[in-house]
Amino acid sequence: MRHKKLWTALLLSSLMIPFGVCSAAAPENAPMIHVDAATEGLADKVPSKTLDVTVTKPVVNQISDVVYEQVPMRGYRNVAMTMDILQPQAEEKLPAIVYITGGGFVNANKDNGSQLRMHLAEHGYVVASITYRVAPTARFPQPLEDVKASIRYLKANADKFGIDPARVGVIGGSAGGYLAAFAGTASGTTTFDKGEHLDVTSDVRAAVDLYGLSDLTQIGSDYDEENQKHHASPGATEALWVNGAPNFGGVDGGIPAHPDLAKAANPITYIGKTSAPTLLMHGTADNVVSPSQTDILYQALQKAGIPSERYLIPGAKHGGIYWVQDKVLDTITAFFDRYLK
Repeated sequence: MRHKKLWTALLLSSLMIPFGVCSAAAPENAPMIHVDAATEGLADKVPSKTLDVTVTKPVVNQISDVVYEQVPMRGYRNVAMTMDILQPQAEEKLPAIVYITGGGFVNANKDNGSQLRMHLAEHGYVVASITYRVAPTARFPQPLEDVKASIRYLKANADKFGIDPARVGVIGGSAGGYLAAFAGTASGTTTFDKGEHLDVTSDVRAAVDLYGLSDLTQIGSDYDEENQKHHASPGATEALWVNGAPNFGGVDGGIPAHPDLAKAANPITYIGKTSAPTLLMHGTADNVVSPSQTDILYQALQKAGIPSERYLIPGAKHGGIYWVQDKVLDTITAFFDRYLK
């Protein structure tokens, strides 16, 4: 039995040696290896650079596809209108701006205007970009009712989104500029308030209209005769916006066929003592909306004593690269700062 145990021990020892398991001391002349991670290669270490950073803008988070209302649309009783919210991180409540995209009266993609929206958010504004109903399945004033509903929604949910409900403005380009101007001129009234949150107002304290329309009867007034004929056509998108499509319950004819409907759909019609201060901007090379459109509104606001400014941008077209440059974005931000901060 004793010999058997000794034999087993020897066998195990022989099996462990190939795997480096040995308790025998290393030879005296064997090199010793010492690894010190803190000091290894210190003499050859390349120093890192220092980047001094001054904090000038907040972290901005996005809240996507917030439903601000459900409205009827042809064939459906409840269609969700949504907004994407850019929310700067802040301890205090911030002013808010509703961004209204353009789209020729026939579409409303809330993904547009990303550079403008982020610029405003980085300068301390909660910015909500909205969808709204469009022609031909909707007609005026339904899209304006949507804009005003979005304003009321933000005010009613001010605590949730960190908003000061007393400091809300609107901005838009093209058809969105027209709607922004409309929200500004009709501010202080309840003419177009429908839907939910009617216990709060849809008033705004500032409006920015970028190359928007103000008198639908004169959209092509700066252009040639052929272009003006296009705008007078029943197929023009502004005609569908105002008159609707006959097969969808609207009336036939272009803008000139129903001047009373066109007048009711013009923001200049609603200028009053409670209209909001307005900034208007237009490109001199705009070949979609006549540059005189913003001038018509500007002159009417000035006549009524409403604080307003208008800038022409030489060479700028209808949207495009000029409108994302710092000089334009900073001018817009400074205007909002004056009235919302």
